Amino acid sequence: MPTQITVRASEDLVARIKAAAADTGRSMNDWVVVVLDAATNPELAGSEMERFRERLARAGLLAPPSPPITDPPNPAAVEAAGRRAAHGKLLSDLVIEGR
Repeated sequence: MPTQITVRASEDLVARIKAAAADTGRSMNDWVVVVLDAATNPELAGSEMERFRERLARAGLLAPPSPPITDPPNPAAVEAAGRRAAHGKLLSDLVIEGR
């Protein structure tokens, strides 16, 4: 059995809701229920990953996206890092040693 809720909203918002509902041929109540369901139901997300991200976001556990990298790395720094990484023990040797 559906439960009734009461919501306080500005006259402007109510007018926009009525107009949006009328545009879709729905009652205002039906339109509000559909919108609230879409906003809170992870099953309505497009993919499993989107549902997972939505659940993380709703739990406050989703980190904001990192800002895009605008400057390419310094070529000399990349080359130096490559030279440093080319030395040392091989990963396969570490695995064999059980480390």
